[in-house]
Amino acid sequence: MFLDRVKIKIKAGDGGDGSLSFLRTKLTMKGGPDGGDGGKGGDIVFRANEGMNTLYNFRFKKKFHAENGEAGSRQLKTGASGKDVVIDVPCGTVLIDAETNKVIADLNENGKTFVALRGGNGGHGNAYYKTSIKQAPAFSQQGMKTKEREVILELKTIADVGLVGYPNVGKSTLLSVISNANPKIANYPFTTLYPNLGVVEVRGQTFVVADIPGLIEGASEGQGLGHYFLKHVERVRLILHLVDVSQSEGRDYMADYETINSELAKYSQELAKTPQLVVFSKSDEIDEELLKKRISDFEKKYHIRPIAISSILHEGVDELLLKTLEKLSTLPKKPPVQVEKFDFDKTDLESVVIQKNGGVFEVSGGKIDNFVRGVFLDDPRSFAYFQNRLQEMGIIEMLKNQGLKNGDTVKIKDIEFEWIE
Repeated sequence: MFLDRVKIKIKAGDGGDGSLSFLRTKLTMKGGPDGGDGGKGGDIVFRANEGMNTLYNFRFKKKFHAENGEAGSRQLKTGASGKDVVIDVPCGTVLIDAETNKVIADLNENGKTFVALRGGNGGHGNAYYKTSIKQAPAFSQQGMKTKEREVILELKTIADVGLVGYPNVGKSTLLSVISNANPKIANYPFTTLYPNLGVVEVRGQTFVVADIPGLIEGASEGQGLGHYFLKHVERVRLILHLVDVSQSEGRDYMADYETINSELAKYSQELAKTPQLVVFSKSDEIDEELLKKRISDFEKKYHIRPIAISSILHEGVDELLLKTLEKLSTLPKKPPVQVEKFDFDKTDLESVVIQKNGGVFEVSGGKIDNFVRGVFLDDPRSFAYFQNRLQEMGIIEMLKNQGLKNGDTVKIKDIEFEWIE
């Protein structure tokens, strides 16, 4: 089964908690603090893999969580860092933030990696807080917690040449003749249900050709199958536009040409500007005089000289390949998808949100989350530090501006106290 768009959930590992420990040995009964720091959580990393050509692996597994960092331990031992999770995706996969719909990465080359989420930092052990004044801190810091995020994986096939045209114009047959691909071929609409890729060799040089599923009128608005696969032709440098010159399906060959170009333009103006070679397929199904007339009529109307081929008889195929190679030599590769310049994995360390409900003031936000990681209510010094920092950070003043008065309750995460000035 071919799958080219899927939404998954990812979460980096939480940081390990710092250790609360004091040195205790046979010779040292009341040693100083020796609690080590917690380990860093694992990252979520995406990697382009040329051995994959579909997102089918994500059909059932849609949650990826990196390993948490281990807690620190006694004797100043730092906890082990959590293992990263490396997620392999096909070359050409674009990562999109599901919340904002912004592109965050384009994995367009084999082996290219992108760190989507970074693991949380480990908390400090109590040894970290030792000072000349505070020689026996009885508290440590919790590891940083990470949040689960949703990303959309969208596959945009990477090929040099794209075969486009109505169903049954001979795209799959041509691909099977010129490359190592073995596409399914039959005489009914939408035989090709997903892009097929083939490597073509001409005069010692190679290029990749993609057979894009048949387009029809209205494809850009969702008709047929073509609209679903138009994105796969966005990256190609050259389009081979196949037109059934024999009109075996009962359609006018010139009308077919205009319709497909119209659908490409409706989908993307950039796509409409992609250079084309027009290919008259199934030339063996009409007599030579009629073929010459249709080539002449087409050239007079569009000022384009089509290349007539018969894939079954291999007629005109060599000429087509040589012209394709010649054209490709003048065309640069398409640039990567433009990535929005924003930090998808930005950690909020500054926001403060105050919500008032009667006489209860609830304080939250990224600045608070980071601050309270080192607060322990059962340690007087830790709680005193907590109160002083509320003043220093301006949070008490913010609460007073919101109407805080004696006897009101303040809730900060799991910490709750009555305000008395």
